[in-house]
Amino acid sequence: MNLSFFDQFMSPSFLGLPLILLAMLFPTLLFPSPYNRLITNRLSTLQLWLLHLITKQLLAPLNKKGHKWALILTSLMIMLLAINLLGLLPYTFTPTTQLSMNMALAFPLWLATLLTGLRNQPSASLGHLLPEGTPTPLVPALILIETISLLIRPLALGVRLTANLTAGHLLIQLISTAAITLLPIMPTISILTTLILLLLTMLEVAVAMIQAYVFVLLLSLYLQENI
Repeated sequence: MNLSFFDQFMSPSFLGLPLILLAMLFPTLLFPSPYNRLITNRLSTLQLWLLHLITKQLLAPLNKKGHKWALILTSLMIMLLAINLLGLLPYTFTPTTQLSMNMALAFPLWLATLLTGLRNQPSASLGHLLPEGTPTPLVPALILIETISLLIRPLALGVRLTANLTAGHLLIQLISTAAITLLPIMPTISILTTLILLLLTMLEVAVAMIQAYVFVLLLSLYLQENI
């Protein structure tokens, strides 16, 4: 069977059932519920420090009203971070390379922030559609432009996460294929290509972490505009 580079983004299945749900639930196993023996455990201490750091960074642009979203934002950050990093392991599937999943995360959360603003401060939320001091002839055009920019926010969130992870996975596969192909022909070039692959893998680890952070940070910024 001939396989293309994009076959790695196909959801694996077993007996005709997609395994994407199992892949999404697996990261939760990395965060066991605490009990007495884990209170002073190094792993639990590291997890608590990471949770504190993530929560502090995400809630920095929010006021006290936005702190109600701390659990949602922190849980989303940990889930995206774990899924993105686990997707870099060999023979694994990355659910966040699927636009459908990213849009299923981005659209409801963006809509929740928008509805929160319309419920709590409708005048201020609608006021974002028309900047202050706009000339009268430009009012209809600016309202249309601001409405479009508002509506494409969830699309931008989903496409950004999908595109960055997909590009990274494709680059890793292309360079690894080149390294294996060049090994019997030009061993020196193959070794140099392998070194480039290692550097690219380190870069992709950073990208996986940064993209999870950017996704949730933008949601927190959208929330700040509406509270």
